[in-house]
Amino acid sequence: MIVVTTNDLPGHRIVRYIGLVRGLTVRSRNLVANIGGGLQSLLGGNVTIYTDLAEQARQEAYDNLVAHAVGMGANAVIAMRYDANDIMEGITEVLAYGTAVWVEEDAG
Repeated sequence: MIVVTTNDLPGHRIVRYIGLVRGLTVRSRNLVANIGGGLQSLLGGNVTIYTDLAEQARQEAYDNLVAHAVGMGANAVIAMRYDANDIMEGITEVLAYGTAVWVEEDAG
């Protein structure tokens, strides 16, 4: 599966547009993360506990996006983006979305 943030794919031509695909996850912070994150924030700098949590959420949303695209018969996703919103205190949704397509390598 090829996933790009661009609207085209150099070296390939889009044969068929399949449609919108998305991957969604909803994550919450846990007590350990809150305590550890609070302690790290007192020291300043990167709060690695929350960085790891954010990366895990994005990866899960990305994996769900790829599964959705494969299920629709795509071999690529173009114009992929992320979005995130707080649902309530400590609970965030992360959405990965893009356009599922079928691409073929350029012959030239």
